[in-house]
Amino acid sequence: MKSGFIKRSFLFISILIAICGWSALAQTPIGGQKPSVVTGDVVSLSPEKIVLQTKDGTLEVPLSAATQFKRVTPENPDPRTAVASTFAEMGAGDKLLVTGFFSEDKKTLPARTVYLMTKADIAQKQTKDSERWTKGITGKVAAVNSQTGQITVEVRGLMNTSTVVVNPKTEAVFRRYAPNSVKYSEAKVSSLAEIQPGDMLRAAGERSQDGASFTAEEVVTGAFQTLAGTVKSIDAAKNEVVITDMQSKKDVTIDLSTATLLKRFPEEMAQRMANFQPGGMRPGGGTGAPGGNAQASPPANGQASPGPGGAGRGFGGQRGGIDEMLDRFPNITAADLKPGDVIAVSSSKNHTPDRISAIKILAGVEPFLKVAQAQAARGGQQRGQSSPSLNIPGLDGFDVP
Repeated sequence: MKSGFIKRSFLFISILIAICGWSALAQTPIGGQKPSVVTGDVVSLSPEKIVLQTKDGTLEVPLSAATQFKRVTPENPDPRTAVASTFAEMGAGDKLLVTGFFSEDKKTLPARTVYLMTKADIAQKQTKDSERWTKGITGKVAAVNSQTGQITVEVRGLMNTSTVVVNPKTEAVFRRYAPNSVKYSEAKVSSLAEIQPGDMLRAAGERSQDGASFTAEEVVTGAFQTLAGTVKSIDAAKNEVVITDMQSKKDVTIDLSTATLLKRFPEEMAQRMANFQPGGMRPGGGTGAPGGNAQASPPANGQASPGPGGAGRGFGGQRGGIDEMLDRFPNITAADLKPGDVIAVSSSKNHTPDRISAIKILAGVEPFLKVAQAQAARGGQQRGQSSPSLNIPGLDGFDVP
């Protein structure tokens, strides 16, 4: 997704790290010493030197007649497939991997070999990846058939839920998110055997014309949970928020981190979107339940439906799917929360239900909770006997390249 979640350069940093590991082994030691390997972005360059922004700060990379220049692409970053390049092909913002031996004061790294990945190539790769995943599906795993290899997924839209059967290709790639992470760059190589009902799934590939099946080239899964409740206390020093869970009625401590995404649903948009859910009050006094006031239903893949703003524009007049919509919401911090606020939280499933590490926190979700409670009441459920079904757009999304 295009959020803080999608457009970072995690993928390309990972690519360069992979190159880094191979290069360090491939370079011939001099005097028993292996060359150092550094990655970074070009800040400035001249025929004499390159200034590189690395994770540790800026570094000067002197060039010489003996320096070799090579170029790799994001699609095929293996150094063994690198082609010859020149200094003239480099520019500010490009990503480099440099091998060489540090000066005695560690302030410069005379370049022995420079591997180049241009920002233009990276941008093109990002665009292709974005389009590839935008055409994919996101949903909750309902069933896994180990015999046929098929995965049944419930795909939730703004108003309705549809069932899609995912058929992974023989050569399909499976990945699984690391605990407490929705970063694609931190996902591990996985397999069909690791997928369980209840997991969240995202797949890239091609959907059938009738929308009932999906041929997957890549499948990413993770075990996540969502809960909502009322803020009881905030401890900024510990970076913790305590809420009373609306379902269990028990206190849950939420650990925040620098990676936690905190957003606030704009009040009017939250109300409008909640109105279009089953059980919500649609314009004109109808409800989202079957037989209510009929309105066009957004596609089940989570994309906003066409509206008055033209094709591709839906709730809020914004383009793109639920995740891209979430990216535009106002950012908040723990300091913006106060006791009595109602928030929704996503996290990895764990064995300590009274303490979780937050992946996403959304404030301003009261309209969705009211709809969930109304649904439960209409179903004849008594308070405390059953859990209302939460459907908060954007809360269960996660990162792709």
